[in-house]
Amino acid sequence: MPENKWIAGARPKTLPAAVAPVLVGTALRHTDNLHVNMINALLALLVSLSLQVGVNYANDYSDGIRGTDAVRVGPIRLVGSGLASAKSVKNAALLTFGFAAVVGLILSARTSWWLVAVGALSIIAAWYYTGGKSPYGYKGLGEVSVFMFFGIVATVGSYVVQSQKITWQSLLVSIPVGSLACAILAINNLRDLPKDATVNKRTLAVRLGDRNARIGFILLLGLAHLTCIIAMVITPWAVATLLLLPTTVVISRSIWDGAKGADLIPLLGKVGRLHLLLSTTLAMALLAKR
Repeated sequence: MPENKWIAGARPKTLPAAVAPVLVGTALRHTDNLHVNMINALLALLVSLSLQVGVNYANDYSDGIRGTDAVRVGPIRLVGSGLASAKSVKNAALLTFGFAAVVGLILSARTSWWLVAVGALSIIAAWYYTGGKSPYGYKGLGEVSVFMFFGIVATVGSYVVQSQKITWQSLLVSIPVGSLACAILAINNLRDLPKDATVNKRTLAVRLGDRNARIGFILLLGLAHLTCIIAMVITPWAVATLLLLPTTVVISRSIWDGAKGADLIPLLGKVGRLHLLLSTTLAMALLAKR
């Protein structure tokens, strides 16, 4: 392969989902007209990135040993393709989760110890997404978990490590972040729908069927834009997120027109970029309010 297999296995196109909530949650602190602790922000970013990479390796391992990655359309999987042993990929996941735990403990010591429980729950959720005897990702609950942990928990948590409080504003701005993180998973599941259906991997896309899965994906993008507009109650500059609406329309049109299989791979990258751009624009809007 042209790139390092471990970098490919970490699935870099999904990493905006880890960066976005920290950007938005940290920027929201500026609306309080108070100082942002950059060390806490950096620690939160390291935890978020580590959890994202860890869950990618964990999914690679769990799907690989189950044989559900034997025929792969999307980005390469290490175990399923035979590029790495199941044991080495499992160890990579555990090491990455361990790093997230250590950084999280440091962050907790600097802020609040209740974050230890949140971090532990996040790691457990990441592992059992496709791991264990009854993975919830195989039951159509993956999007719920992504919205919760890479939307609400990560965004609100990034604000909490700055402010020591949870506000309705932090909950509101977590919705577009979570919606687009879900959209990244949704387009993956749409791409893999035919294969997943044959191996009894009952993702939400499989449960909904092709047409409804496409509608659901488009609704997620729409929800992200709608909540950004509602965020104008926090800062009028949130209207700037509408500049990304043409990109959303292009992606939605491709999905509605029936793009499938390998044609969805470049769209995954576009959704990841939309996630990062919209979150960055929202973060800048929050900074502009101050």
